[in-house]
Amino acid sequence: MNKFSNILSFLVLQLFLTTAFASEIHEPMRPDWSFQGPLGKFKRADLQRGYQVYTEVCASCHSMDLLSYRNLTEAGGPEFSKDQAKAMAAMFEVEDGPNADAEMFMRRAILSDRFVSPWKNEQEGRISNGGAYPPDLSVIVKARAGGADYIYSLLLGYQESPKDLIIEDGVYYNIYAKNQRIAMPQVIYEDGVEYTDGTAATEVQMANDVTTFLAWAAEPKLEERKRIGFKVILYLIILSFLLYFTNKKIWKDTSH
Repeated sequence: MNKFSNILSFLVLQLFLTTAFASEIHEPMRPDWSFQGPLGKFKRADLQRGYQVYTEVCASCHSMDLLSYRNLTEAGGPEFSKDQAKAMAAMFEVEDGPNADAEMFMRRAILSDRFVSPWKNEQEGRISNGGAYPPDLSVIVKARAGGADYIYSLLLGYQESPKDLIIEDGVYYNIYAKNQRIAMPQVIYEDGVEYTDGTAATEVQMANDVTTFLAWAAEPKLEERKRIGFKVILYLIILSFLLYFTNKKIWKDTSH
């Protein structure tokens, strides 16, 4: 009986904790994204600043294995010039080879290279982050429920934890994270970067820019898809009108 009572008490405690956490769940903020809606587009300035935030703030922990430096020059993206993208790629080194001596060697990255990962392998990433491996950000906006709204809110959701809430070492309090706990420390701070275009680097601005960049990375053909979709719908509307009036003309002398 005593064992049964202990089990029952444990279940009641778990139910209480689950209910308490559920009541504290915060809905993500919903900024007015320029790329939302059937005709939405990415703002080039936001994408270019977002790449700067990713490079200077996020790239030290998070990879973007599905992107190549040449993608930065493509229509619908940040649209950097080729010279700009080459200079950006050259800031990183990649392993290549083997050479004539059958040895691997390091060289500067070029446009055809994938974004350079901060880790040689997953194990190195885990060791450097207390066992938690920073996720690849290539499609993070698609992979997380809430998409861009969630990523944006998470970046701005760090607060001092309530006094009655126990936070483990290496874990941080974030009102938008699952159970309000997250292994990633706050990375967005006022003036955390110095924007090359002179824009004030507020926390909100930085979160907006890097989230926009990650949204594009997850769907780099978004604008092209919307253009094609608009043309298809317009074509179908015109075709419907033509078919309607053609039908009326063919059957105008026929009694019903």
